[in-house]
Amino acid sequence: MPEETVIRTDFHFPGQKSVYHGKVRDVYNIKDQYLVMVASDRISAFDVVLSKGIPHKGQVLNQIASYFLDATSDIVPNWKIASPDPVVTIGKFCTPFPVEMIIRGYLTGSSWRTYKSGAREICGVTIADGLKEHERFPEPIVTPTSKAVEGHDEDISKEEIISSGLVSAKGYEQLEHYTRLLYERGSKMAAEKGLILVDTKYEFGKIGDQIYLIDEIHTPDSSRYFYADTYEEYFAKGIPQRQLSKEFVREWLMENGFQGKEGQKEPEMTDQKVEEISKRYIELFEHITGKKFEYSTSENVIERIEKNIENFLKENE
Repeated sequence: MPEETVIRTDFHFPGQKSVYHGKVRDVYNIKDQYLVMVASDRISAFDVVLSKGIPHKGQVLNQIASYFLDATSDIVPNWKIASPDPVVTIGKFCTPFPVEMIIRGYLTGSSWRTYKSGAREICGVTIADGLKEHERFPEPIVTPTSKAVEGHDEDISKEEIISSGLVSAKGYEQLEHYTRLLYERGSKMAAEKGLILVDTKYEFGKIGDQIYLIDEIHTPDSSRYFYADTYEEYFAKGIPQRQLSKEFVREWLMENGFQGKEGQKEPEMTDQKVEEISKRYIELFEHITGKKFEYSTSENVIERIEKNIENFLKENE
């Protein structure tokens, strides 16, 4: 029997101005003062939300993000105020920048698929000829995307971001500076746990003139990890890397003829596959944080989440 999953919330809190149901998170705006972010158990790939939820995935994402927000707050201020429930983070209401800052240390995933098709430029960044899959770049490259309200995020260059007025030249330089520092810190923390932070994405927002790191950070939904101990051997032999990321879900979908394109049918996800994915998420949590995963249990999970959020809001009126 599959475990209970949180697929969607639809709360109504005092002072609530809006709720946004993203691909994975439900985000509540309270008085333009707080953002209440509930990490659901939904799973998305190729910008499509799959039909089945993954038990404990929301807790894994929320607690990894919380862990890294705390561990990087000396680099750039972040939006987090509190995490009153295993699947909830409450933070400052920020105006988001309309771009996602993606940084890649290795030629893998979508960048490899683009490279393999013959492209030698990604988001305005020139890539050398003759590289192999999973090869490390001489220096990490920043390949931003425009942030789509609905549908697919689109690759975009630094020059296009600035010329279109999405972000000012000075603002973009700050975002890229923070992106590189955060990736450097994340890579160091991953290395201490025997992992390689291959690539990741960051989102930023503003309150007045102050830039804040927002959303999630270094989770398996926003990042890709390799095991460090087998990287060199597997790269030399040209065999797939051992990964801790969502890439294994994408690969399973592609093997079954699905990449989120029109006319393609999502393959059926068996209970066994759901359990396998859940275990992979928990494995990453334990590996990257060095902590034992504590399963949150409740007779009524939705009721528990609502009560914990309400208590925080009452205490912080």
